[in-house]
Amino acid sequence: MKQLVKKITSIALLSALVLTGCAGGETNAAKNNADNSGKNNAAQTADAKKDGQVVKIGVVGDDQRLWEKAKENAAKDGVTLDIVVFTDYNTPNDALVNGDIDLNAFQHKAFLDDYNKAKNQNLVPIGMTYLSPIGIYSTKIKDLKELKDGAKIAIPNDATNGGRALIVLEQAGVITLKDDAGLVPTIKDIKDNPKKVTIDELDASQVARSLPDVDAAVINGNMAVDAKLDPRKDPIFVEAMGESIAPYINYVVARAEDKDNELYKKVVSYYQQDNVDQLLQKLYKGSQYAAWKLDLKDLGQYGDSVKDAK
Repeated sequence: MKQLVKKITSIALLSALVLTGCAGGETNAAKNNADNSGKNNAAQTADAKKDGQVVKIGVVGDDQRLWEKAKENAAKDGVTLDIVVFTDYNTPNDALVNGDIDLNAFQHKAFLDDYNKAKNQNLVPIGMTYLSPIGIYSTKIKDLKELKDGAKIAIPNDATNGGRALIVLEQAGVITLKDDAGLVPTIKDIKDNPKKVTIDELDASQVARSLPDVDAAVINGNMAVDAKLDPRKDPIFVEAMGESIAPYINYVVARAEDKDNELYKKVVSYYQQDNVDQLLQKLYKGSQYAAWKLDLKDLGQYGDSVKDAK
């Protein structure tokens, strides 16, 4: 732009026709340079992909600061992370199966197992990311003891997150589940419902939005953050840390044939860095955990920090 201004100034005494012609010539030249630059960038990207240094990773939710930090770590190693954001839990696995992305990082093991079974697929976890206890939120009550008879509670409608939500409601004393309900209970597995609460099953991305219309809602951590809720202080109840929470550790997931791909293993390592953990603690103040650092044999020891975070 500065060159264009200088050029116009230098020919200010020329005729308007000449001035117009020069300006037009400069614009075309700039356009050609931009086109060439775009072609060069495209060529560089193509070369990088050819060399296997660009990895497309699918994620869910608006807040991707942790993966942006991992992207910075990757860049230092000459690897480009192309972060592809999805708005729901239903499509990233399909996109991975179809080859539209190389990896995804949005789901826990229980969700992945359910997807593989339902779709007859064989996606595999290749590295832990974080563990986020889910919470019960409300804009109408401060304590679940205040729930009135017939109160309405929203939970996710997918099998694994919905089942997890029911387990949390049992932990909170709202309902009791059958002894054989397992880790993926359904509403049919509710044994006792003393306050006769109504359970509304909604898409996970819609549960937080339902808060004004229900008495309480069980909301996944990333969806709570997207809804501008604070997982540290806004929940009126937080999922207990212990054996039952282990299946809800989140993972980077790949196609089975890529489980030993060295570049994809590097992507996991770019996330599993101290600077990512430090950012996690800064953002969530102990309400979420760097899963790769946890003692999986004794998750209960971390329970106090959840209470402290709240």
